[in-house]
Amino acid sequence: MNALVALCHFCELHGPRTLFCTEAVHPPSPSPPQPGPAIPGDRDREADREGEGLTMRANSSATQGADMCEGCRSLPASHPGFVSVDGETGIRYLSHQHPRQPQLFSVVRQACVRSLSCEVCPGREGPIFFGDEQHGFVFSHTFFIKDSLARGFQRWYSIVVVAMDRIYLINSWPFLLRHLRLTIQSLQNTALKVFDSEQCVCPQRAVRMNSAFSPAVFPHQRSGNAARSLTSLTQHPNLWASLHSSFSWLLKACGSRLTEKLLEGAPTEDTLVLIERQTEQEEEMSGWDGAEGGVSNPQPSQSESVQAKDFQFDDGRQEDILGPKFKSLRHLRQVLGASDFRQLAWHVLMGNQVIWRGADPGLIQSAFNVLKALLPVGCVRAVPYSPHYEEAYRCNFLGLSPDVPIPAHVSSSEFSVLVDVLNVERGCVNPVSDDDILSLYHFNISSANTQATDRGPTLLNKMEVALSNENLSVEVVSLCLLCLKEEWMNKVKVLFKFSKVDGRGKEDTQKVLALLGATGPGEEDNVRLLKFWMTGLSKLYKSHLMTAVRVGERTLSQ
Repeated sequence: MNALVALCHFCELHGPRTLFCTEAVHPPSPSPPQPGPAIPGDRDREADREGEGLTMRANSSATQGADMCEGCRSLPASHPGFVSVDGETGIRYLSHQHPRQPQLFSVVRQACVRSLSCEVCPGREGPIFFGDEQHGFVFSHTFFIKDSLARGFQRWYSIVVVAMDRIYLINSWPFLLRHLRLTIQSLQNTALKVFDSEQCVCPQRAVRMNSAFSPAVFPHQRSGNAARSLTSLTQHPNLWASLHSSFSWLLKACGSRLTEKLLEGAPTEDTLVLIERQTEQEEEMSGWDGAEGGVSNPQPSQSESVQAKDFQFDDGRQEDILGPKFKSLRHLRQVLGASDFRQLAWHVLMGNQVIWRGADPGLIQSAFNVLKALLPVGCVRAVPYSPHYEEAYRCNFLGLSPDVPIPAHVSSSEFSVLVDVLNVERGCVNPVSDDDILSLYHFNISSANTQATDRGPTLLNKMEVALSNENLSVEVVSLCLLCLKEEWMNKVKVLFKFSKVDGRGKEDTQKVLALLGATGPGEEDNVRLLKFWMTGLSKLYKSHLMTAVRVGERTLSQ
């Protein structure tokens, strides 16, 4: 659990002070091995350095807190603190009077002051919750401990649990309350025994009533013990070690009792489309099997056979492709160059036919596998490799062998783009790795489109920002693109419902586009993208909307 537990005390002389703090230190993420022989004992020396850091922190805290009295101090300045290691996770639990990091020191200090001053529950004893996003959220439990020499014969303490996750801390309230009360009751019972024994020896109530009161000498009238340590109040020789074990267990148990689980909600449009495609293929296959006993058994053509495997192609398993291949959108962008990649991605998002022509089917299929991530599944119609040209209404991703001619009406159309994969002539002196695509092939991109692609659509602009950021890994970029697709797919649903189902006019549609953030620079490309993505909506979603509208109209008419 990413939290911190601290015991705080309200000193009669110095106000709220932190007495004892336990924090969890997670093991560092494994770093790539550095060249050179491994030096034994590095781990031990690192642990020694951490121990030295604890000691230095304790010494610096003692130096800065020169005004600390006995009641404000838990461990001696020379004490290195307590360390416990979780053998399963490698998490270390460190305890000392103050946190190691200055940022945590200020956070705990503020939580201590608020728990013992302004944030008080009715009766002054009990649990309370407070905090904010900047300084963290705090679960605090205030309590009193008997002291025969204190004002009112009791001293004020609190145990605070500080975390940045508000929801997690609130959900842990019953668990924390139950186990912190056990710790508090143990401290109170132990201190009560000491209090009773001291009162039997010298009843302080009678002594105070028979002595003259003077505010200036009031602390000294109690034998100079106005600030007694918690160890003195409980007479517990291993008090801080016991609290370290209790707080360490609390952090570990609280962190393991609640786990995040991925719960399946409503299926996405991509899932619905994949289910519909699979159902259609199963029906077609069952129809062919049933026709074997009949009069005729129509055999699919070669292009239809290729499209029957389109659902398998949508899986996009790159490890099944042999030879050179594109590994990701970022890799494709590096190979083609930023300008050519943007032109190609623009055609993909606009729904134009993307034709790759070359002698390596695996390379072309890998290009389609990464390019189809730009579109919803329902907008992808692919023929990975064909011996002849297929019309645009049949597929928007088309792979061709190098000797297949492109029809004139296609090469002159602005709704298509052609990528010719040409072999690079090279000598046999220096062999080239299959991973070095630029050393093997040259890519020539051509299109009759004269429209500028540098303004939009907005989705492409945001996507290129993520791709050009080298600090983001390929996995993070793919998740960013997934979120962007979901965002724009929601815009598509709103526009479809507003324009197609409700039949609103152009003026009202323009207002909706402005509300969706699709106007401004690149508005024409945004609208074109939204209209193309409408074709990718599942049949189930469209029929659901139509049915809901008919039911609503029938209800209004009645």
